[in-house]
Amino acid sequence: MISQLSKIYPSLQIYTQGASAADPDYKWFSAADGTVVGIHETELDPKDVLLLSAFLTPYNPRFPIHTDEEKKWLAAVNSSTPEEAIEFPLDSLYRFVHFSIQEKQISPVAFKHAVNDFTAQQVSILWENDHEGILVEHMAKEDGPISYDEIIDILMSDLYVKIRFFVGPFRDSLTLAAAHYKSVIDTAKTMKIYSNKAVTGYVDAVPYLLIGQTEEHVLSNIRQTILQAYQDDEETIKMLQTFVRNNLNISETSKALHMHRNSLQYRLDRFHENTGIDVRKFDHAMAVYLAILIEK
Repeated sequence: MISQLSKIYPSLQIYTQGASAADPDYKWFSAADGTVVGIHETELDPKDVLLLSAFLTPYNPRFPIHTDEEKKWLAAVNSSTPEEAIEFPLDSLYRFVHFSIQEKQISPVAFKHAVNDFTAQQVSILWENDHEGILVEHMAKEDGPISYDEIIDILMSDLYVKIRFFVGPFRDSLTLAAAHYKSVIDTAKTMKIYSNKAVTGYVDAVPYLLIGQTEEHVLSNIRQTILQAYQDDEETIKMLQTFVRNNLNISETSKALHMHRNSLQYRLDRFHENTGIDVRKFDHAMAVYLAILIEK
């Protein structure tokens, strides 16, 4: 087929990934066998592009060529209805992990090489754009899931770029994979707004998702009712937030705040006396934490 096309389009050239930069004046296409070819724009009119796209896949040379596994996942997550969903056999649990890297800091090809090196496996990557996408991680029975908290610092120091991960839950079925895929992307973008942590997961996102579904006047009323006169008291807000994040542990919180535990106890008592809310109780602490998150 390639030889036949070259007779019709003399400018046709085959692209070898990594060999050199792809000519921006060419339109690029991927054949079923993975061969990537380019044809100069001067030889193509809209009808030519439409015809070539019928049996070749338009290709952006900035991105790695899709593997067979990635093509299967793209087909599974891009179905518009459950009835159109494409399923294939799964031999392990999987999860979608959203990543976001700084724009123009690293090429998609280099990023994929780095991820494969660190995970010691061929990871499927479904790109949204040249700096965001989804890793499809399979649960390896012998090794367990990847710990993104452990590898994040190594990745960032070796690649010299800032990376954020949102780790979705494991699933055992492709049923509703497209809806789950979209949900992971949307939730990751919500977490990017509210949290500055490099690695977050679905459990971390639940409070923010609840806040995002609540009307503004209700949120304002919750914050005012719970925090009362302390709404603008940054020192007290920091103390309460640190206390909750340290699992309501007085000793750990006092260390984190560089405060004597007796002083911390006194300030918690004062908050209780003034608001009627005892943050040392789980349900009260949860309400206080949500009220703090509302402002963020």
